[in-house]
Amino acid sequence: MNERIKRDIEHLIERGILEHQTLGDAFYEVCKRQGERIAVVDIQSLSFAQLWRECNRIAALFHEEGLRKGDNVLLQIPNSVEYVKVLFGLFLLGVRPVLMLPDHSDVELVSVGELVRPKAIITVEEELGIRYGERAKRVAKKVSGIEKIFLDREAEYAVSINRPCRRIMLPFDAHQPKPYDIALFLLSGGTTGTPKVIPRIHAAYLLNARLSSKRCEVTEKSVYLAALSTSHDYPLSCPGLIGTLLAGGKCVLSKTASPEEGMEWIRREDVTFTQLVPVVAAAWVDAMQGEDQKEIPKLRHMEIGAAKLEWDLAVKLQEMFQCKVIQGYGLGEGITCFTKMDDPDEVAFQTQGTPVSSEDQIRIVDENGKEVARGEVGEVWEKGPYTFYGYYRAPERNRNLFSEDGFLKTGDKGMITTEGNLVILGRVREQINRAGENVIPEEIESFIRRWKYCKEVAVIGVDDAELGEAICAVIVKEEKEENLEDLRAFLSTLKIARYKYPDRLVYVEKLPYVNVGKVDKKELKKMIVGEKKQ
Repeated sequence: MNERIKRDIEHLIERGILEHQTLGDAFYEVCKRQGERIAVVDIQSLSFAQLWRECNRIAALFHEEGLRKGDNVLLQIPNSVEYVKVLFGLFLLGVRPVLMLPDHSDVELVSVGELVRPKAIITVEEELGIRYGERAKRVAKKVSGIEKIFLDREAEYAVSINRPCRRIMLPFDAHQPKPYDIALFLLSGGTTGTPKVIPRIHAAYLLNARLSSKRCEVTEKSVYLAALSTSHDYPLSCPGLIGTLLAGGKCVLSKTASPEEGMEWIRREDVTFTQLVPVVAAAWVDAMQGEDQKEIPKLRHMEIGAAKLEWDLAVKLQEMFQCKVIQGYGLGEGITCFTKMDDPDEVAFQTQGTPVSSEDQIRIVDENGKEVARGEVGEVWEKGPYTFYGYYRAPERNRNLFSEDGFLKTGDKGMITTEGNLVILGRVREQINRAGENVIPEEIESFIRRWKYCKEVAVIGVDDAELGEAICAVIVKEEKEENLEDLRAFLSTLKIARYKYPDRLVYVEKLPYVNVGKVDKKELKKMIVGEKKQ
């Protein structure tokens, strides 16, 4: 732990801004208080007391198997009660999980693993047709330092996380983490090449979850449907899984974000709120069109984030689910904003609200780093008590990440309204937001260049009614033009995440360039508008 970071956290604790608690400490308190009330639900359900015992057992099992405070592990488990047990068990022990998305494949796990040097991989054998256990075996052979694989069942190559353990952890064992220690790692943007790995500190991440819960009025009566992967920051702690549990509410873990599964859970568990990205929310609306309004379950509120929300969709969501729609903006690296439950539709549908902490600061700056007036557009800079201190093991990337006075340069383009609400207008730097997943064009280009049918390629984002932005690969024509399915088939052999596959393929005679060797992507977008896409 960097001594400066430790001093900063301790100073924030002394000022009463952060709590002198870890996520495990806070979890223990709520489990003790809530007792036999139901905490988590999938095909099984556990009370807070049962969940506490299970997390203790798993923490003790990991300790018995050689994991220690400060060790890193790769965690890849889809939404489930199993995921919650493992996550909080790791928090108790001080072992630091890197939250891999269920869609991440071999390439992403190896790339991240080489950076964080994990001691173990924790996953499930198989889920929804994906053989995670076999993947873990392959990754363990490629990444040095991985000593063990943990699965949800017995296997000759793995330890079962459901195995009984000979001892139980005490709530506050001496070897457990401190409030200023790293709790977990999130991933940001591209995960190959040099991954952007985000360390989140116990006390700071706890503050983010608590303040998000307060802004979204989450209480012990709340029932949260986790439809999106809880390995994302947004459904994990804004307020998400962690915020709801620490408020004493119930979390329902959905395997998919499909409208069919979502409606079933909402009806069965009397869900009060969920968090969606616009493309998923639109799919829910489409699926329920024509249904008798009396048959559509009600929510108290719905949170929308990660991409632009259109006014018409927001209206449909409120009318269909008879709930309040609120919008949010957040970074795995730091600040969280939400509109308020009593904001008028003009604010809730058209802005991302205000920061959840009074200690958060937002600055909108021009290309020279000079602050602009309200209503003017620029890059969003921010700092606050739960903003991170830099990417893990990435000194070059961190060198220009912060301003001289400590503001994080987010790379997002936005403005502050005269009423003080933040409006996000896109990215200053190149990035594609495909159905709420951030995709780095350069990363996809590096994969496509390995294809024998490609010599020159540029990847751009294009507007798409369903995805928000679609990934479009633009390739210079050769003698033979392969189709999109051929390209996707090739990419599947590289074992990259499917959400990174191009949605469209366009052939051109040549790519436009600006300066030396740099593709002019603004001109390229103009070129392909109206082109026939395969």
